[in-house]
Amino acid sequence: MNKLLWMHCLVRAIETGSFSAVARELGIGQPNVSRHIASLERMLGTRLLNRSTRQLVATADGLRYYALARQALDVIHQAESEARGQQNPHGLLRVACPSALATEKIMDALPAFMARYPDVDVELKISDGYVDLVAEGVDLAIRGGVLKDSALRARRVGTSERLCVASAAYLEQHGVPQRPADLLRHECVIYTLLAGDTHGWPLLDGEIQVSGRLRLNSLEAIRRAVLAGVGIGYLPAWMVTELLGSGQLQAVLTDYTARPSPLNAVYAAGRLLPQRATVFIDFIAAMFASTPGLDGRSLVRPADETARQT
Repeated sequence: MNKLLWMHCLVRAIETGSFSAVARELGIGQPNVSRHIASLERMLGTRLLNRSTRQLVATADGLRYYALARQALDVIHQAESEARGQQNPHGLLRVACPSALATEKIMDALPAFMARYPDVDVELKISDGYVDLVAEGVDLAIRGGVLKDSALRARRVGTSERLCVASAAYLEQHGVPQRPADLLRHECVIYTLLAGDTHGWPLLDGEIQVSGRLRLNSLEAIRRAVLAGVGIGYLPAWMVTELLGSGQLQAVLTDYTARPSPLNAVYAAGRLLPQRATVFIDFIAAMFASTPGLDGRSLVRPADETARQT
């Protein structure tokens, strides 16, 4: 009874979504792959995959088992590689990342990362929703804010601040807010995934409740709305760096800008972080260190004041 082979078949079936792809990798024939996974299911007493003529979909039990099985296979592979003196990162790296950061920063860096590590495959899960790293078999996620979940570990890869920004046309028509309370008289473009039901913008002296007729669940959409003069937006500095430099947008209430928050690579506390994940974190941290708006330097405050705040 080769449990390791069964485990390998399941892991690769979930990762590739295809029995035939696993069969080609292992050279054992598609019916054998199906039988091995069925044997694993019988041994565990639960269904791990839902099968149809068009796709394979992991069940909830399958996803939980996959996360631990993937970790076990990584440990075995790492032990074998070290015994042979092989240290090159390898395997499938699964990364979860918010959509705006993924499309505007991470995607631009991936070609260089993949060229440097040719044995690493990358699956980027682009989502602004919460991702359960263990249940979904994700190696790491890029997240902003202070880590509160004790089941996770974090390494800071950057620092981000949020700015209140508006177009010159909007400010000319409606005036420039001088203090946070002035926002109550302005149209504010609401980011629903950040504000929730309270529509609160955290500023230096506390949270200010704002309102506006336009509510969006996309930071890119908010940036477009602000550029179009719809109202004032509350956006990550790295999203508006060039627009501020060109004068297309203006930062307001800069004396009240909240302290920068950490941007972290987070991963499951009980999981051995594979080498492919470690080198990815190093790579992203180095990239963010040279990216305005992510490098820890404020776009609107003097350098000495930023240092005191962080």
